[in-house]
Order: sequence, then C-alpha cells, then structure tokens
Amino acid sequence: MSAPGEHEFSVASSRDVHIGRVVGLRIDDVVMPGGHTAVREVIEHLGAVAIVALDEQDQVTLIHQYRHPIGKRLWELPAGLIDHLGEDPVGTARRELVEEVGMAAAEWVTLVDVAASPGFTDEVVRVFLARGLSDVDRDVLGDEEADLVVAKFPLAEAVRMALAGELVNGATVSGVLATHAVVTGAAQPRPADAPWEDRPTAFAKRREA
Repeated sequence: MSAPGEHEFSVASSRDVHIGRVVGLRIDDVVMPGGHTAVREVIEHLGAVAIVALDEQDQVTLIHQYRHPIGKRLWELPAGLIDHLGEDPVGTARRELVEEVGMAAAEWVTLVDVAASPGFTDEVVRVFLARGLSDVDRDVLGDEEADLVVAKFPLAEAVRMALAGELVNGATVSGVLATHAVVTGAAQPRPADAPWEDRPTAFAKRREA
C-alpha cells in the first residue's frame, strides 16, 4: 500500500447510466490504496458561471428563482450554463447578465471558482464580479425566465443573508463573501481571463463528439 497522499486513484472500468441534456451520470470502478476497487457515481456537468453585479452604491443584484430539486424559490446570483466546450466564460457571463437581469457591465474580474459538490459531480462554477453597470433590453426566453423576480440588495445585507442561511446556493454565498473581501480590501480578484484549471469538460466533449 502506498503512503498517504501518494496513491493514484485510477479508473479500472466505467459505464454510462444516463446522458441527458445538461448532465450525464456514469459509474466508475476506482482503484483504492489497498488494491480493491470501489464504485463511484459521477455526475458530469457542463460547467457554469455566476455574476456579482455590483453597482456604484455597492448594491448586489439577486434573482428569486424556483429550484425544483430544492422545491422552492432561492435568492441567487444571475448565472447560467456554459453552452459548449470552446465558449469563453466571460462571454457566457455577459450573455446571462443580459438575459436574466437586463444589464451590461464594463468591468469584469474573477472572484472564485466553486466546486458544487465534488463528492459526486465535476460541476464547477466560476463567479465573476461585474462593475460599470448599465441597463439594456432583456429578452425573456421562456416560462422559467418569465417567473424570475429581480431585486437589488446592499452588499452588507447580502452578506448578512448568507451568514443567516437565507442564501444557500453555493456560488451565491461564495460570490457575495468574496465580493465583500474585495470591496473591503482584504483580498484581490483575479483577471477575468484567469486560467480555470478545474473547468469541467467531460460532458461538453460528449455532446460535441
């Protein structure tokens, strides 16, 4: 048996269970340190972006959106899926900001990359900070978008909501707290085009094969 931290968790075999529109589910048999294999269920995801749109009054735009797996509406950052393998994440973020809240931004930086639940999915969300905001026409693309409620909250109130458990979406909580760290000078953001080492690609490659 290898020393702790040195084992390579190779995949002995893999099989697909479901390949859907947004996610795929596969079963991997992974080689464990003792030499046996263990079953791991993996949900492949396209990857996504989320946007902290911060105006000159340090207000954050949130949307109230129904999330079926949770069974209720959640306050979240504007966000959306990366549609294809070669899509620029900043381009995705610009598109989603227009579609969901009718805004454009002149300044973009990267805040955090959030692994949604790495125990069973490769989904990672890149959260951007967008400033220099302006209003643009918003095209409502479907029933779900038509139901969105858009509201602005002072950044301090959004932080309070996160710590009070009123915000539970992982990218939203992380983005709000990271923005507070940037605004107060406790940390510096990365460039908008910063390398994204953990961006998921497996499901996008399936779709484009």
